[in-house]
Amino acid sequence: MKRRKPYVPDLQEMAALCEGNYLRLLRLLPSGHAERSFVLSTRGNEARVRIVVDEDHRYTSILSVYQEGLSPAWLQPLALQVRMYHDAGMAEVTSWQNEQRFDGRYQYPNPAMRLPDEKVQLNRFLSEWLAHCQRYGRVQQPVALPGSVNGR
Repeated sequence: MKRRKPYVPDLQEMAALCEGNYLRLLRLLPSGHAERSFVLSTRGNEARVRIVVDEDHRYTSILSVYQEGLSPAWLQPLALQVRMYHDAGMAEVTSWQNEQRFDGRYQYPNPAMRLPDEKVQLNRFLSEWLAHCQRYGRVQQPVALPGSVNGR
C-alpha cells in the first residue's frame, strides 16, 4: 500500500491569492463606499452579489460578501467574511457560511470533513468569484438626477 505524503501549505500561493483578493476588492469597492451590489445575469436568471463594509479601521477592514438569488429556498445563501490588511495589502477569508477560524492544514479524514487545504481553497474561491464579478457583473447603484433628492 502506497502512503500519501502529508499536505504542506504553499505560503507563496496563499500570499499571492491574498494579495490578488485585496487588489480585486479595492477595484470593486472604491473608497468612501460602505456597500456595493453587482448583478450577474445568466440566461434569464439573475444573482446579486453584495459587498458590505462591516468595520473600517486604519490598518484593517472587515467586509461581508453575499450572493442572493439563483439558489433554491432550502439552500443557505452564500456568505463570506473577509478581513483586509491595508498595511500588508492582503485580504483573506475569515468566515464561510457562518463557520469561522480555518487552520492552514487539516489531517484527513477529520470530524468536520475539511479538506487538507481548506483555507487555500476558500481564498481561491474568493479570487475566482471576485474576478467573475469584475468581468461579468453590472454595478447596481441608484441613479441620482440633477436637482433630485436621494435619486427620487
